[in-house]
Amino acid sequence: MKKIKLRHLASLLMAALVLSSCGGLNKMKEDATTINYSVTPQVLVDKGGEVEITLKAQFPEKYFNKKAIVTATPVLKYANGETEFEPTALQGESVEANNKVISYADGGSYTYTGKVPFTKDMMKSELVVRMSGAIGDNTVDFGEVKVADGVIATETLVENDPKVILEADKYQRITPESYQADIQYVINRSYVRPKETRKESIQELQDYIKKASENERLDLKGMKISAYASPDGPYDFNKELSEDRQASAKKYVERQLKKDKVQKADQDDFLSLMSTAEDWEGFKELMEKSNIPDKELVLRVLSMYSDPAVREKEIKNISAAYKEIAEKILPPLRRSKLVAEVDKIGLSDDEIMSLVGSNPDSLTVEQMLYAATLTNDMNKKLSIYQKTAEQYPTCYRAQNNIGYVNMKLGNVDEAKTAFEAAQKLNNTDVVKNNLGAVALKQGDTAKAEGLFTQAMGAGDVVNYNLGIVNIMKGNYEAAVNYFGNACEFDAALAKVLNGQNDAAVTTLNCVKNDDAMVYYLKAVIGARTDNTDMLFNNLRTAVGKDASLKDYAQKDMEFGKYFENDTFTSIVQ
Repeated sequence: MKKIKLRHLASLLMAALVLSSCGGLNKMKEDATTINYSVTPQVLVDKGGEVEITLKAQFPEKYFNKKAIVTATPVLKYANGETEFEPTALQGESVEANNKVISYADGGSYTYTGKVPFTKDMMKSELVVRMSGAIGDNTVDFGEVKVADGVIATETLVENDPKVILEADKYQRITPESYQADIQYVINRSYVRPKETRKESIQELQDYIKKASENERLDLKGMKISAYASPDGPYDFNKELSEDRQASAKKYVERQLKKDKVQKADQDDFLSLMSTAEDWEGFKELMEKSNIPDKELVLRVLSMYSDPAVREKEIKNISAAYKEIAEKILPPLRRSKLVAEVDKIGLSDDEIMSLVGSNPDSLTVEQMLYAATLTNDMNKKLSIYQKTAEQYPTCYRAQNNIGYVNMKLGNVDEAKTAFEAAQKLNNTDVVKNNLGAVALKQGDTAKAEGLFTQAMGAGDVVNYNLGIVNIMKGNYEAAVNYFGNACEFDAALAKVLNGQNDAAVTTLNCVKNDDAMVYYLKAVIGARTDNTDMLFNNLRTAVGKDASLKDYAQKDMEFGKYFENDTFTSIVQ
């Protein structure tokens, strides 16, 4: 009988304990509305592909049961599901655990910072806090309370359209050429000796001029006659001597042009004449190439003195060297230099395009690469670059340009294959940039950034692409700096995200593409600056150009405070 009473008493004590625990937790549940929450930001934001929150909860006095453990979980709820942040455990003063302690008598607070990956379902959502309490084995769900709205996803408007670089051809339809021959003179004479006109170099010059005057692919532009005297003897005598040599050379050239019936020779500006009294430049050049004793001493004299008479005197004083100078250096300087100038005319655009189709093997690699620039049809461009790669398999530019065209056509996988082939041939900064563009299109931001960073020598295009990367990473200030003064949508978007609304409007106003997103972003700026005219006028234009933006705007939290506005609803419905 005594044992039965003891068991009965134990049961009563256990029931009392359970009722006491449940009562404490139920009281906390009833008073949960007295907990004060604050969230930063109040409207959540996608930044760098993540939604980060800072949540602070303030518990009032005599709320937190000394024996209770409370679990708080922020949850982002949206139409198609929900995403939980990491939960936080809090405990009363009598609990022996390592959680944050909240005083029963004084209350207390806790601050939580966490992030979750962003998905577009989160655009129209709300942040709630779910709490549950436990004392021993007993638990009570306290329910949930809304603490914020979400999520502003303006970052996702970024146009993931990195720029790729085309490798240019080096084709020149008109190529300047020249041919030179010298008439040598006897010391102190200006007479053109017959044996000079029979020299092989002079005969070749005459043949070259005649051929150029008769060939439609060669345009004879003119001739230069430059006459010289060597730098020995009186300056005035040498000046007159060089002018006489110029005259004799001119007379010979004119006679020969007339004999060869070169029609252009009758033009007033066909012959260009020049005389040099003392050819010190030629003297210096020959001295530098020579092995004459005391060569360095002679060259030092040239650098020390500019007066011709002083130079000649000082050089003659170097007796060991002057005899050899007189025999080897001075004679070649007594000359008239004859130069024929010709423009070599290559194939015309029509000729090149015709040969691409009929006989591509006859074209050089530069002509093939140039041919692709003569059409605006991207598929024709691709075909020409593919022919070039087949014909010139070591030409990395052909492979790179195959990749370029494929990127423009949206064939990212094919572009990657071509860029990788180009990289094997020549791993240039251009190719690295283009492979970075492929990685970015395929969603590998880290790889893209690494390649762009390696490709900085490829120019401003790389900075633009790094601007896109930094928008995606949430580094808006860096993105603005990379874009610089680019008149592009993404450059304006970076400024909006960085809080530079006026600068963003300026950029949008110079964007060449008059598409819907330009107006949509202006509408966002209007909402951010409470400029309703700017908001509604631009939103109206945007949805007029792209009706799909109506649905997007209805869940875009940039317009959250206008969701119930009649003008707004009339535009987006």
